[in-house]
Amino acid sequence: MNQTLLVLAGFAGWTLTLSFLLLNMRGYYTFLSSNKVALNKFNPDGSNTPGFGQRLTRAHLNCIEMLPAFCALVVVASLSEQLDIMNSTVIYVLYARIGQSIIHMLSTHLIAVVLRASLWGVQLALLLFYTYQLLNVSAYW
Repeated sequence: MNQTLLVLAGFAGWTLTLSFLLLNMRGYYTFLSSNKVALNKFNPDGSNTPGFGQRLTRAHLNCIEMLPAFCALVVVASLSEQLDIMNSTVIYVLYARIGQSIIHMLSTHLIAVVLRASLWGVQLALLLFYTYQLLNVSAYW
């Protein structure tokens, strides 16, 4: 399978892993925690599960925010037979995403926030580069 398609599957798999962790965290707060939260009362931003619960919620939402754009670029590259544009660097999108999520879940310390933002910047820069390459009109004239 193509490297870019593997990374897309990995990105989706990481997002699903965070979904699974989120499900378990919510189960903990619903059934086991002394600070119980009803299943229908979880705030979308995780604010009623302070600490790790809120950071996990935000890490999961960050994945969901970036996945559609990444997926769209992979689809366009695939349909236009231009996956080579992404193949050599696309693994860094996944590494940066996983790193950003892990740091997000572990800490809100200033250094962690700077590292997390830097990893988000790597993802954004690569996706913008892919967009530019795919839309490079001169290649079609």
